[in-house]
Amino acid sequence: MQYRKFGSLDWQVSALGFGAMRLPTIDDDDSNIDEKKAIEMIRYAIEQGVNYVDTAWPYHQKQSEILVAKALKDGYRDKVRLATKLPSWEIKTREDMDYYLDKQLERLETDYIDFYLLHSLNKDYWENYIDLDIFTWIEKVRKEGKIKQIGFSFHDEYDLFTKIVDAYDWDFCQIQYNYLDREYQAGEKGLHYAANKGLAVVIMEPLRGGALAVEPPKDVKEIWGAAEDDRTPAEWALQWLWNKPEVAVVLSGMSTLEQVKENVKSADKSAINILSKTDLNLIEKASERMRGPITCTRCGYCMPCPNGVNIPENFLLFNNAHLYDAKQENKEKYLKLEEEKRASACVECGQCEPACPQHLPIIKLLKDTAQYFSV
Repeated sequence: MQYRKFGSLDWQVSALGFGAMRLPTIDDDDSNIDEKKAIEMIRYAIEQGVNYVDTAWPYHQKQSEILVAKALKDGYRDKVRLATKLPSWEIKTREDMDYYLDKQLERLETDYIDFYLLHSLNKDYWENYIDLDIFTWIEKVRKEGKIKQIGFSFHDEYDLFTKIVDAYDWDFCQIQYNYLDREYQAGEKGLHYAANKGLAVVIMEPLRGGALAVEPPKDVKEIWGAAEDDRTPAEWALQWLWNKPEVAVVLSGMSTLEQVKENVKSADKSAINILSKTDLNLIEKASERMRGPITCTRCGYCMPCPNGVNIPENFLLFNNAHLYDAKQENKEKYLKLEEEKRASACVECGQCEPACPQHLPIIKLLKDTAQYFSV
């Protein structure tokens, strides 16, 4: 495993971090984690040198932290630094902050959190934290020994990102960044801004919810085929990130042991400035072709839909139909979905849109998807 500088901390982080957000499940039920497989995956990653494990209150319908605690038993907790997040949308009072942190310590079966984040910061959540004097609370729980380092994950515009970075002496931050989403949210400018301020930058959605790891369109496959080194689509995306000195650790939400093994193998070969100019030019060409019409990362924050619509799956089929010029094939997959899971089953309740970190107009996009596959 390769290790990298983590901001101003006197500690080296593994190039690959384990994101406990897309663990294997049973019967396609996001809350029903396949415990045996998930624990095997996490422990295998740790045995291969991964020393950063990331979870959060809402992941897997509030079951991820509980699973991670089980995986870190038998001495594995001492081999990693653990990250989880304060659920910003739940915080209405100072007492709420204490309640959720204490509950997370209990669920994670630990006395302290190594890396604690204010989750999914946007303008509203940030203003609420300021009103509640978040910094005094942070200092309090630090003194109590409940958290070691403090940071935040971010889903809003660049100007707000810089404002937050400058507001406090953060240890680290977490941003969405990949070779397609360079100007999105904090983006590349945010990466440089935070790193120049001494923050460690943790990368989420490096594979854009798996979209950059699957078999690419034919013309993109031809682009990769022109490279000197044979890499999988996932490895191209990961190495592009590891190539950058400002990146501390890349989180991957892995769903199978095979994915863990593949990503560990890629991380073993990673290094700063390892990609050639030819490699970087090929990635530029691929990125021009790989952007789908809906910028969904399949994070699942919009789920579960109260009416049963599988929002990420519908958007994946819509994107694949366009990217691969395969409308009929993806229409057939759409029609094979149970009726309540199709985009056409949306009743426009609006519950999903406030939860979307990408601020997508989900209701409109579901209408577009339903219309597209109806003809």
